[in-house]
Amino acid sequence: MSRASSSALKRPPVTAPSEPVGASSPFPAIEVAIDKQRRRGRGAQSNDSGRYEAEARVAFDDGWQSLDELPPFKTTVAVDTARKVITRNESPDIGFDRSINPYRGCEHGCVYCFARPTHAYLGLSPGLDFESRLFAKPDAPALLEKELAAAEYEPKMIAIGTNTDPYQPIERERKIMRGILEVLEKTGHPVGIVTKSALVTRDIDILARMAKRQLAKVALSVTSLDPKLARTMEPRASAPAKRLEALKRLADAGIPTTVMVAPVIPALNDMEMERILDAAAHAGVKEASYVMLRLPLEVRDLFREWLMANYPDRYRHVFTLIREMRGGRDYDSQWGTRMKGTGPMAWMIGRRFETACARLGLNKRRSKLTLDHFDKPERAGQQLSLF
Repeated sequence: MSRASSSALKRPPVTAPSEPVGASSPFPAIEVAIDKQRRRGRGAQSNDSGRYEAEARVAFDDGWQSLDELPPFKTTVAVDTARKVITRNESPDIGFDRSINPYRGCEHGCVYCFARPTHAYLGLSPGLDFESRLFAKPDAPALLEKELAAAEYEPKMIAIGTNTDPYQPIERERKIMRGILEVLEKTGHPVGIVTKSALVTRDIDILARMAKRQLAKVALSVTSLDPKLARTMEPRASAPAKRLEALKRLADAGIPTTVMVAPVIPALNDMEMERILDAAAHAGVKEASYVMLRLPLEVRDLFREWLMANYPDRYRHVFTLIREMRGGRDYDSQWGTRMKGTGPMAWMIGRRFETACARLGLNKRRSKLTLDHFDKPERAGQQLSLF
């Protein structure tokens, strides 16, 4: 490994797709920083230093084939010693103001994940580090109960899975998410869950009981019905068929379920929107939503690398359409439009979504959660009332 100054390029340069349609492509082949065998089963192609680091580390062959001796990326899990578990936000274009993330980083390895840049806060790479160097919060259930018991706490729906997936593979052994659900059920607190994993069905017993009291709803993201595309784009997430099966099991158990076509990527999976909605409706789903591809910070270059490595013939077309929906930029973070995009292409996708939902009877009614059952837990050392 060599060290370079912070002014050094941290990624292979990629020219913006601005040449006329039909012209020969001037884009250089992107050199994948990490050997394919070392990153087998991962989504990102590279592992560049985080944006806050003073130094950039670049792997290069010094002529002695030393890169051949580097081991494959293996998943490691460290303990996150957070003092609080409920995260607050003031974003006006999302339907919740608080959330919980049982894990930092996500082994699913979705290349487009907008949470990847958060790993830079830890001094790690949003690339392969994000999906291999994970942090778990084993104290999350206890911390949650403590926060719910605070005198000033006012209940409102808690969203889980809006950043990293609570049902990623390590949850099978850690069971942190199940512990969180046990606290929420005991206190009668409403929760909304978003996941790409069929592992959510493990907790149907708790979720079904909560749903009867209007305390729980679950959304599963189905990005593609093509197993090959899904495996390439989301290497360790549940297969599409497993997600549809999970939706059916959740719906059959009386749990309000939503299918999320997210993200919609023009010229890559947008043509599958109607098929996904149709399959979900036949599984018993009553609600649906969609989100356009978002490419903040490092995600843009990671997605570019992945696209050039796997679908080089679509690179120019995909990014041309992305820019048409983002005001000529790769990403526009403006509230109110960042989820859906703008322009003719974004408008057409929105109308296709609405037409399909109307045809399938989706979104006729929206499930609502209640705060009526909330029972504040007792604080440790709290004196009991005489009356």
